[in-house]
Amino acid sequence: MNDLRTPLARAAVIIVAAGSGTRLAAGAPKAFVPLGDRTILEHALDGVFAAAPAQVILVVPAGREAEVSAITGDRPVLVVAGGDSRQRSVAAGLALLADGIDAVLVHDAARALTPSAQFAAVATAVRPGIGVIPALPVVDTLKRVHGEEVVAPVDRAELAAAQTPQGFPRDALVAAYAQAADQGVEYTDDAALFAAAGGAVRHVLGSEEAFKITTPHDLERARMILSSSTPEPRPAPHPVAGPVAPRIGIGTDVHAFAAGGTLRLAGLDWPGEPALEGHSDGDAVAHAIVDALLGAAGLGDIGQHFGTAHPEYAGAHGDVFLARTAEILAEAGFAIGNVSVQFQGNRPRFSARRSEAEQALSTALGGAPVAVSATTTDGLGFPGRGEGIAVTAVALVHRIAES
Repeated sequence: MNDLRTPLARAAVIIVAAGSGTRLAAGAPKAFVPLGDRTILEHALDGVFAAAPAQVILVVPAGREAEVSAITGDRPVLVVAGGDSRQRSVAAGLALLADGIDAVLVHDAARALTPSAQFAAVATAVRPGIGVIPALPVVDTLKRVHGEEVVAPVDRAELAAAQTPQGFPRDALVAAYAQAADQGVEYTDDAALFAAAGGAVRHVLGSEEAFKITTPHDLERARMILSSSTPEPRPAPHPVAGPVAPRIGIGTDVHAFAAGGTLRLAGLDWPGEPALEGHSDGDAVAHAIVDALLGAAGLGDIGQHFGTAHPEYAGAHGDVFLARTAEILAEAGFAIGNVSVQFQGNRPRFSARRSEAEQALSTALGGAPVAVSATTTDGLGFPGRGEGIAVTAVALVHRIAES
């Protein structure tokens, strides 16, 4: 399971499944309530293991450890009894972290349908001193109330609905939990606890499928999703023997600079540089790589998989696209050889952050080597006039040989 090509190769996932499920009123702890022909917990485990983390720790109600061992089967899971609060349950999981774990993702089992790509996106974005949460924009009109009186509107542009998994650098999270225990303070989620200890928290785009099953209505919604969903068809891999001929793809992308915001390019934030316009974060480097990879494998293009017909990717960072593209290729029987990408533009000044960008892009692709270069156009065309950025990427992929 500890595959160095995956974004979670040095990450642990702590699944919190110790809740009583009072509001669900299903006569059992929430994680053990049936969802289709299996339990909520079993569905949650599917999403976690599809993300291929280095370690999985499951926190369950005391006395249910043996029952959970039967559910997990031969999957490598450490099971521990939870405490009398969510915070104490997570602390019990932290005590079991293995050596070599750099990042910890804390996930609610009640978010049973969370896609594996969400785990990869969170893990990829974790940095020293920086935690990451998935979140969705708030779409409802919000009001501040006092009793029965509506006091004032609330600007929803400044709000987001937090989800899990929430990811953090290991040492900083362990220290934050120790501080909270010493102070005797309980927090509503791990991000709040981490921030209270001085950590910074950022967010990536969450998923509509990662909703929390809390009420009977939520449970019915999950059942309807499962009953109506059909696997997305993928081209079947063709078994080959001996040397495998590589396939090459080319991708291009162009984005204009926006009036404000912060530039996201080559998997990095560039403070002080204006953002690029786009359906997502405008990361033209990541987008060109996606098209090159999909084209090489004959699996369509970025618009087909991540365009406006997929609102769940609105505002998503390019590393989410890259991680999902690597999954799509693997499902179709392809491995990534390497990627070379060049962007044309007068800004940002790139050379000092080349290695950082290459590492970020490579990590998002599960470890595939990525080389990035930058050039100007000597003042010619829209890149030369500073109106935007143009990118070209070349990718090499090959079919996975069967022994």
